[in-house]
Amino acid sequence: MATSSSSSSSSSYSSSSGTSLRIIVEKNPSEAKLSELNIKCWPKWGCSPGKYQLKFDAEETCYLLKGKVKAYPKGSSSSEFVEFGAGDLVTIPKGLSCTWDVSVAVDKYYKFESSSTTSS
Repeated sequence: MATSSSSSSSSSYSSSSGTSLRIIVEKNPSEAKLSELNIKCWPKWGCSPGKYQLKFDAEETCYLLKGKVKAYPKGSSSSEFVEFGAGDLVTIPKGLSCTWDVSVAVDKYYKFESSSTTSS
């Protein structure tokens, strides 16, 4: 996959336990990228401020329309978190457990990657 360097910045978290589960945040993705992902056809989800324990059973990509979140991956210290908010495109890996500390109500588009392998 080719990536182009644009004015957007990415930050990620790698847990100290050596796992490669990390949240990737792309700040202010281009309209072209959002259009290519067809984000406006994704389902929407929102939540009010508070703390939420979340476990991701599939990779999630989401685009925040509004809100502000600090995500604390399970097993990390209280000083290790990933912060994201309105205008950010966020990818959360399958298998990650974390606590979302939502300081501003969230409204987002989201998509789960479905597994291409099925067991029968």
